[in-house]
Amino acid sequence: RAYATNSRGTAYSTVVSSFKICPTFTVIHTAGTNGAPVDKTITYKSISTTVSGVASCWLTQNLGADQQATSATDATEASAGWYWQFNNSQGYQYSTVRTPAIAWVASTPGSTDWLSANDPCGLLLGSSWHIPTNTDWTNADAQPQYWQSSADTYGSVLKLHNAGYLSYDTGVLTNRGSMGYYWSNTQSASTTAYYLSVSGTTSASTTINKATATSLRCIRN
Repeated sequence: RAYATNSRGTAYSTVVSSFKICPTFTVIHTAGTNGAPVDKTITYKSISTTVSGVASCWLTQNLGADQQATSATDATEASAGWYWQFNNSQGYQYSTVRTPAIAWVASTPGSTDWLSANDPCGLLLGSSWHIPTNTDWTNADAQPQYWQSSADTYGSVLKLHNAGYLSYDTGVLTNRGSMGYYWSNTQSASTTAYYLSVSGTTSASTTINKATATSLRCIRN
């Protein structure tokens, strides 16, 4: 309850409010452990918001990113973070080359949503964190936010930006600085899944080949 105190005493509001305290926390990532591609110590920041329809804690930077993006078109590796293929726990860093430099698999077997056992958010941050559902992204993109472009998504409390993606057929970095792809944990068919696509002119939940590697933005309900 809200309250006020003065020389006469303390008075309490009749309205009971609830809120979430969302953490700032530091994680030591070790290459080869839980899918981390490189050794890196990162301080993650999160914020309480209802953009997904319910009060949740959202990271304000991508998983594996050293920092929150500085603009919608930030094309730095430090802001982009790591990339994942759908339902795969192995992350990839891409500076001038892809790390780890293992053979690229241009297909993703199985016909399921992203399994919790493979969820990089839970594996790298703790079991309370997870990849957003397609409903989370659809709600965030709808009224009252009504995102129309990456300028809108970056202007939101989530600071989503054009982090690019790794092409499904070659694993090569594509469109960093001009497009942003963010996986949901929800498949649409045996070979495709839902993701949030943002660019200078669009923001929408749509589908793409599961072998594409995209950014992850983690949520904690």
